Amino acid sequence: MKFTGTDSYVATNDLMVAVNAAITLERPLLVKGEPGTGKTVLAIEIAKALKAPLITWHIKSTTKAQQGLYEYDAVSRLRDGQLGEERVKDIANYIKKGKLWDGFTAPNRPVLLIDEIDKADIEFPNDLLLELDRMEFFVYETGETIKAEQRPIVIITSNNEKELPDAFLRRCFFHYIRFPDRETMEKIVEVHYPSIQKNLVREAMNVFYELRDTPGLKKKPSTSELLDWLKLLMVEDLPVEALRTKEQGKLIPPLAGALLKNEQDVHLFERLAFIARRESR
Repeated sequence: MKFTGTDSYVATNDLMVAVNAAITLERPLLVKGEPGTGKTVLAIEIAKALKAPLITWHIKSTTKAQQGLYEYDAVSRLRDGQLGEERVKDIANYIKKGKLWDGFTAPNRPVLLIDEIDKADIEFPNDLLLELDRMEFFVYETGETIKAEQRPIVIITSNNEKELPDAFLRRCFFHYIRFPDRETMEKIVEVHYPSIQKNLVREAMNVFYELRDTPGLKKKPSTSELLDWLKLLMVEDLPVEALRTKEQGKLIPPLAGALLKNEQDVHLFERLAFIARRESR
């Protein structure tokens, strides 16, 4: 069971090594990187490549670790008891299975994605240590132990919003997805837009990487934003010359709303454009 990328996902050699190492070691793969570098998509593509079912647990700021195991709906049971419902006699009717339960009991070895773990409370990763290590947990209400017959391939993503506990990190295989260099980015673009004009890609890349390298930029545009921008450029059928902003005395590229996502960065480029025009007089 080896991951070598897919037709729709360009995986670098170091990423493929990390995925396969985590699978071999049967440890969760903790993936970090800038937003938009394909961390979540990686799990989807691993499942596709290995023909495995995908179970996704999107983490929010209010998510608790217990929700990944199961939840006991005591309120519904109390209500049904007051109404004299027959199902109230079996407490299992009020146990809602979580994503880890689904992953542990899946008939075929699944890919279990725990997405954006750093959004939750700082204790969230610690609360899952034992379950992810032993791949089992106890259901107190029914007295049963849920144990994984085959360990799911666990992919955990983080945007580095919070530091993760050392005890949790020790149990993971770690990989940081570096921002793609120009050669890798061209391969990614080719996968998504195989018929795009090479001249358009070349000029768009020049603008994109120059924009990312601008000092003081609050949010650098990501891979997904570049792909959105290229799609707009193709739909609008803009000439390649429109991207040669320096030749036009401009700094803000056309359709920049796909790349610049906050007013601070827009104001930064407006100031730079004003300075550039004043110096050119």
